[in-house]
Amino acid sequence: MELASLFQVAVDFCTDTKPIWQFLGNIINILQIGIPIIIVLLATIDLGKAVMAGEDKKIKEAQKMLLLRLIYGVAIFFVVIIVKVVFGLIGENVAGGDAAICFNCATNPGKC
Repeated sequence: MELASLFQVAVDFCTDTKPIWQFLGNIINILQIGIPIIIVLLATIDLGKAVMAGEDKKIKEAQKMLLLRLIYGVAIFFVVIIVKVVFGLIGENVAGGDAAICFNCATNPGKC
């Protein structure tokens, strides 16, 4: 198989599977926002339960857990962004324009 035909197969693959990449991008966006919100809500509920119990030890433990969960939520949010940026740079420099179709559909499903 010639090199030119291999590139055409890659372009055809990304073009033909565009709806799958868009769906994957939508799932990633939902998880990027949904998981941190769920983490913060659960931590807030735990802190509320500790405050309602009225024990200082439980309140301090719940405050520490709230802080850790906030950090986890922010980390999850930014890890997705960092991965998108790194793979975007790699995709532009290594794969050229052929893989850009797949990457753009997965990272920006609305602009695919």
